[in-house]
Amino acid sequence: MHPLQCVLQVQRSLGWGPLASVSWLSLRMCRAHSSLSSTTCPSPERQEDGARKDFSSRLATGPTFQHFLKSASAPQEKLSSEVEDPPPYLMMDELLGRERKVYLETYGCQMNVNDTEIAWSILQKSGYLRTSNLQEADVILLVTCSIREKAEQTIWNRLHQLKALKTRRPRSRVPLRIGILGCMAERLKEEILNREKMVDVLAGPDAYRDLPRLLAVAESGQQAANVLLSLDETYADVMPVQTSPSATSAFVSIMRGCDNMCSYCIVPFTRGRERSRPVASILEEVKKLSDSPGFLAVMTLLGQNVNSFRDNSEVQFNNAVSTNLSRGFATNYKAKQGGLRFAHLLDQVSRVDPEMRIRFTSPHPKDFPDEVLQLIHERDNICKQIHLPAQSGSSRVLEAMRRGYSREAYVELVHHIKESIPGVSLSSDFIAGFCGETEEDHVQTVSLLREVQYNMGFLFAYSMRQKTRAYHRLKDDVPEEVKLRRLEELITVFREEATKANQMSVGCTQLVLVEGLSKRSATDLCGRNDGNLKVIFPDADMEDVNNPGLRVRAQPGDYVLVKITSASSQTLRGHVLCRTTLKDSSANC
Repeated sequence: MHPLQCVLQVQRSLGWGPLASVSWLSLRMCRAHSSLSSTTCPSPERQEDGARKDFSSRLATGPTFQHFLKSASAPQEKLSSEVEDPPPYLMMDELLGRERKVYLETYGCQMNVNDTEIAWSILQKSGYLRTSNLQEADVILLVTCSIREKAEQTIWNRLHQLKALKTRRPRSRVPLRIGILGCMAERLKEEILNREKMVDVLAGPDAYRDLPRLLAVAESGQQAANVLLSLDETYADVMPVQTSPSATSAFVSIMRGCDNMCSYCIVPFTRGRERSRPVASILEEVKKLSDSPGFLAVMTLLGQNVNSFRDNSEVQFNNAVSTNLSRGFATNYKAKQGGLRFAHLLDQVSRVDPEMRIRFTSPHPKDFPDEVLQLIHERDNICKQIHLPAQSGSSRVLEAMRRGYSREAYVELVHHIKESIPGVSLSSDFIAGFCGETEEDHVQTVSLLREVQYNMGFLFAYSMRQKTRAYHRLKDDVPEEVKLRRLEELITVFREEATKANQMSVGCTQLVLVEGLSKRSATDLCGRNDGNLKVIFPDADMEDVNNPGLRVRAQPGDYVLVKITSASSQTLRGHVLCRTTLKDSSANC
């Protein structure tokens, strides 16, 4: 066995916590490390020389490989979740931020927004400060996305800009450290470290607890990386720090990873296998957010396959109850049993605050059994909006994508959802130009858009990702110009049908959660209805139904009734009637 494999095997048997875990890249690169005893030093050169000597002496007297082999068989005491011993080559004070300022940039989906809040929570506890000024930052961290090639190219371009900033850094200041976090760090680890030598830190989605150590190693001028994926990391004990404390909405991650293994998708390889947080920890976070200063009006539950949630943390719930899937749907993995399912979690979360809207994203169509649909229909504060990713309207392409359903099964589910939840708003994802897609396949996708009439849609041209099943077994044979042409056709049809669907709201009175001023007019307010559609209306005096005779102006976080007067594919317009509450509203046609 290779020595590095031995180290990783011993690491697993020792049961080290995330702080002590070391990736193979870290083992190779962290040969030298400095200890900064104060925030001032004679010069960067003398500081680095002294640090290298100090680290070398500690390394020479530190544990050997034989030490780890002996320790592997010794009984291990459970480490506290709050205080962990530092790795043997670091002193505890070296893991402290010493008020160095961190600048965070987030790219991609809401999961990355939540990851940013988790990473910042960990760094804040280690003594780092947050800055919104790029010029004063000592550490710049980019939370990245790898879902498509365009997303990664955006990061490469940003790194070139930051390289110039790093080069211009005055020698009198602490050297600027740059880190890549998230999916791109996981997918392109070696390329990032070798191609862009100015990247100091890499941390995969399951390695955010290790950020203090990685940054401590980077202080010596060495590159540091941890991209080990975990089978159990959910950050259940980390309370994310909301990046916008005054916002009316918050995201709560309930699970990480994905087991679906759709042939086009990189997520299982960048975020690992599916695992769910304990229900108790989720409810604790939701309650804290609900009780926090200000009015939190929307809670969005997050996960790659959020409605396949399964909490197996409690032994009494690990029974042999089989999994109920949507009719006509299958999975690409062995059927799972037991645990607390998504319907239970959704029920408990909706009870925390009856005035707080509950949304969830992103689901898979296979995990919408009747109990989930019934709960959405019954609870006033669970939004009557379902994201139902189709990806294609062709059964042949769906099979190549390994989606686990046919067009017919998908359409049957759509009809069942509309019957179960009257007035439901539907959104979807579509991919244009997947491997082997013919014109006939494309026409079937166009017809699905016309048949369902989605209220919202997210449409993209196919971008092949390395490591995926499609990369190894299929051919990306649709020319780029054909992909783009088909994408434009899908977008055009979607807009036409969404306009028709949204125009059905004209004349209706809808409950709207106010978000703030419209971006296009200082005299208009903007909010969202239950279906998550944007609603624009004039900023005018209105009556407060709970205080008859009182005239008020709507504020962010208020619920107001709006009479819809016009609609487009993306926006509704109307005039405000009154301020109300979710419980007391009677927003219906």
